[in-house]
Parts: sequence; C-alpha cells; structure tokens
Amino acid sequence: MSSRSSADRYSQPAIFFHWAIFVLVALAYLAIEIRGPKGSDSRLLWTAVHQWAGSLVLTLAVLRLLWRLWHPGPPEINTNPLLAFLARLTHLALYLFIFVQPLLGILMVNTGGDPVTLAGLNLHIVLAGTDRAAHTAIKDAHELIGNAFYFVIGLHALAAIGHHLIFRDRTLRRIL
Repeated sequence: MSSRSSADRYSQPAIFFHWAIFVLVALAYLAIEIRGPKGSDSRLLWTAVHQWAGSLVLTLAVLRLLWRLWHPGPPEINTNPLLAFLARLTHLALYLFIFVQPLLGILMVNTGGDPVTLAGLNLHIVLAGTDRAAHTAIKDAHELIGNAFYFVIGLHALAAIGHHLIFRDRTLRRIL
C-alpha cells in the first residue's frame, strides 16, 4: 500500500482543503498588507483580492467541515497528552478563524453601508444593514482577530515543523 493512500494520512480532499485555505488566507493577508493608500487603484484591486480570498476561505471552510463530518481524519499520533490537547485547541481556533474572520469581514463591509461585491460576478453579499456603531466594533474585532492569528498560524506551522524535525513523527507527512 502506498503511503499516499494509507489510513494514517488525511484524505486527498482534506489535504486539498487544508492547502487551498492556507494559500487563500496567505493571499488575504498579503492583499491587506500591500493594498496601498485610500482611494488608490492599488487599494481597490487589493481590497477586491482580499474580499475574494476571504469569501473563498469561507466557502471552502464549509465544504471542509462537511467533508470532515463524514470523513474523519486519521487516528491521532500517540504523543504527550498536553501536546495532544494543545494541538486540538489550536485546530479548534483555526477552524473558528476560517469561519468567523470572513463572516466578520462581510459584516464589517455591510454595517459600513455596502454589500460585499465580488469583482467579476454579479453577486452582492448582504448579511446585515448599515449600523455605524456595529461597524466600528466589528471592524475592530476583524482587525484584532486578523492580527492575533498571525501568532496562531505561526504556532501551527512551527508545531508541524517541530513534529517533523524534533519528534521525527508522521504529523507533517500526513497532510502533505
């Protein structure tokens, strides 16, 4: 049996969802960091990229969760109970992030008085009406969570590298 089809690995769709969401989150972060000054063409372009990436993250997150409900991951690797708890906690935080952050982004734009309009599609996403007080609170939450998740994503990546280089177990290889 090849290692790619082993019961000790994540399924191909699970691997696709993991890495596609990773690329889209990275793209969303890149877009927001380099978008340029207000009113510039650069800002309009990168804001559109950010909104597309966020919308696709949310879409894939729903599909990923549905897949996971019917196709559980491989058995956990025997490890220190504290490390196993921290891994589950980090994965829960990451799952919450890929759902909550795009929803907050949509709500932030909506409560600011606009629909989320995905460039190239005649699709306008509206989950809430204009509310300036809510807009400020949601914007602050979206930015705070976005900044906090640099740390959580980095911790997740470092843990995977640590499992591979220090513990020399199969944790990283199971998702590649």
